[in-house]
Amino acid sequence: MSSFQDNQRKAATYLERFAREGVKNQIAGEAVDAASGETFETMSPIDLKPLAKVARGKAEDIDRAAKAAKAAFPAWAAMNGDKRKALLHKVADAIVARAEEIALVECMDTGQAYRFMSKAALRGAENFRFFADLAPQARDGRALRAPDQLNITTRTPIGPVGIITPWNTPFMLSTWKIAPALAAGCTVVHKPAELSPLTARLLVEIAQEAGLPKGVWNLVNGLGEEAGKALTEHPAIKAIGFVGESGTGSLIMAQGARTLKRLHFELGGKNPVVVFADADLERAADAAVFMIYSLNGERCTSSSRLLVEDSIYDAFTKKVAEKAARIKIGHPLDPDTVIGPLIHPVHEKKVLSYFDIARAEGATIATGGKKADSAGGGCYVEPTLFTDANQSMRIAREEIFGPVLTAIPFKDEAEALQIANDVEYGLTAYIWTSDVTRALRFTENVEAGMIWVNSENIRHLPAPFGGVKNSGVGRDGGDWSFDFYMETKNIAIATAPHNIPKLGG
Repeated sequence: MSSFQDNQRKAATYLERFAREGVKNQIAGEAVDAASGETFETMSPIDLKPLAKVARGKAEDIDRAAKAAKAAFPAWAAMNGDKRKALLHKVADAIVARAEEIALVECMDTGQAYRFMSKAALRGAENFRFFADLAPQARDGRALRAPDQLNITTRTPIGPVGIITPWNTPFMLSTWKIAPALAAGCTVVHKPAELSPLTARLLVEIAQEAGLPKGVWNLVNGLGEEAGKALTEHPAIKAIGFVGESGTGSLIMAQGARTLKRLHFELGGKNPVVVFADADLERAADAAVFMIYSLNGERCTSSSRLLVEDSIYDAFTKKVAEKAARIKIGHPLDPDTVIGPLIHPVHEKKVLSYFDIARAEGATIATGGKKADSAGGGCYVEPTLFTDANQSMRIAREEIFGPVLTAIPFKDEAEALQIANDVEYGLTAYIWTSDVTRALRFTENVEAGMIWVNSENIRHLPAPFGGVKNSGVGRDGGDWSFDFYMETKNIAIATAPHNIPKLGG
């Protein structure tokens, strides 16, 4: 792995281009400024210094991009699946070739640690390869036989789609949404989060250079209330795939209602990791620590509630606190850093506010609980564990979205299930037990779209990804992605004469 100094030197070289050129939109194959000429500034959470001026797209820019996507759609949708497969593999190859650049830029733009971002580009390439290989069969359907009738189903791409991606791990999450859309035969208008727009620019540039036809993939930067709203309301956009906060998902649903858009939401979570006394406690502690303190705790699938059987609660939470206290906080380009700065001062202020809330509610701060010192004055927060908590507390119910874990004891399986389900979210759950029948009972009744037993979050790309309740609508992954980006069509063919009712004759 590169040294801290090497990473700093290379990152400065990559970022110099953005400082000089700014971050433009990409519409119909051309890099363009916003129609208004307006820009906004993106800054690094490491030291709060500006990185680049970004085109501030608005309704006029979204309209141009949507029209470009609509114009490019017929040819892209009609392209042979094998040709789309080959093109998407070229995109994946180009991502791998620029993986270091992507990782270093993303670290500086988001504050995420290099030890995690160094793999993000490779995961993005893997997403493209996986869906590229499915492109030739995306339109395949089924043969359904009935008496004297044969039904044949097929799928067709829905049309131009809008993709709105978040500020946490934006590169990987953009590929997770865009790759299946392109493989299905859809064209794309991408609106990245305004807080971390840099790698979205790299990604569309990579796709263009790999040979993607003009207009198939368009990028419009801007604010959610301007560019995002225009995208969700545009009549040429047939579907919106969104990853982000649950409240924003609700707004998008309302904005898309007039044009009857199809919607897919991957939203927030307050996910439980449930540890029974018979579990492998060392592995469970490592998994719990990893799932809340990696990626700065800024991940929708983080295990932000730790539910522990009361007979082991004190010993287990002590173990977690000791591990958390040893986690290295530092500059994200340092390969030894685990926790870097949070994305923005506004978000940092929100996370820090929960420390006062915890004290007021009567919880104990077992470790952390304050802003971390940093040389550059960035948005650093200590990895934190709240103990002596209960499910009525705000720290147990609200999504904090930082390196903050709330530990709650339970007396038996029934109470663990009740606590696990007693939130408005239902994205993931993590169950630790050596009792297989308990695992089956618990997973059957816990309200979550994805559940891992005796494991941290390990993704299998063909498996469905998504949540229930306020955590989302729909599923990504494998064929589930094509169900969203494609329309299913049924053709019924009579295979023998049948009685047709006669009216008026």
